[in-house]
Amino acid sequence: MAKRAMSSEHASRVKLSGHQKEKIFANLIGLDDEYKHDRQAKKDVIDFNGDGHSVKSGTWWQIFLYSIKRIKDDYGFLAMNGMGQLILDCLEIFPQNRADYECEKQKYKDALKIPMIALCEKLKDKNRLKAFLSKAIFNGGEVQFLSVFPNDDSGDIYVFYYQDVIDVLAQNLNVENSRARMANQTDAQKVIFKHDVSVGEIEVRNDSDIHYKEIKFRLNSKKILDILKNDIKDRDKPKLINNVENTRIYRYGKAIKKFN
Repeated sequence: MAKRAMSSEHASRVKLSGHQKEKIFANLIGLDDEYKHDRQAKKDVIDFNGDGHSVKSGTWWQIFLYSIKRIKDDYGFLAMNGMGQLILDCLEIFPQNRADYECEKQKYKDALKIPMIALCEKLKDKNRLKAFLSKAIFNGGEVQFLSVFPNDDSGDIYVFYYQDVIDVLAQNLNVENSRARMANQTDAQKVIFKHDVSVGEIEVRNDSDIHYKEIKFRLNSKKILDILKNDIKDRDKPKLINNVENTRIYRYGKAIKKFN
């Protein structure tokens, strides 16, 4: 069965839920409801030290969903070992008018294979993968922490330092192109990140007039969180924050000393 695109109404609810989690996290670390943030720079919450937190929750983390203009306006992407240009190549395969794409889908899917395979080959290099993860998740180091609400009812929050996240994910993730599983599918339409099973993907969205010629990178929350918790062994003892019952913040690795 083909995947159905998320409706705009559903997307709005998901975004609202994400913003609610940001507010909860901000309140737990002593900030009021008017906490500082810069979401364009991926700083969902800025703490008392001026450090940025990317606050994640839900089943899938949408790391980015960018248009051609967004990529072209971000010099960090364009300077990143040619990967920014390869992302643009993936998007520029498709015609300006979505109706033209709908008339000749297979033609454009076949054309997409070339830049998508090239992007995959770049990301197989561990140093380039680190550079990509740093830019995609932490805006090139401008965001210091990944702060995660697991997709359960525990009330726990896990905080990781960006260098630990980049190093652990680059070490654990294997990169390959997608393969057609059914007769109506086409090889190499995505870049897949695997750790035994698929844990994330880069793909082009062409499913609606609103989301056309956009590049999306997403990660599976549970699988990525399992990798981080298993490989970053050091964590501090849970502390009750601001006397909020059943809500505990665990700091892992370098975050123990760097997030005060």
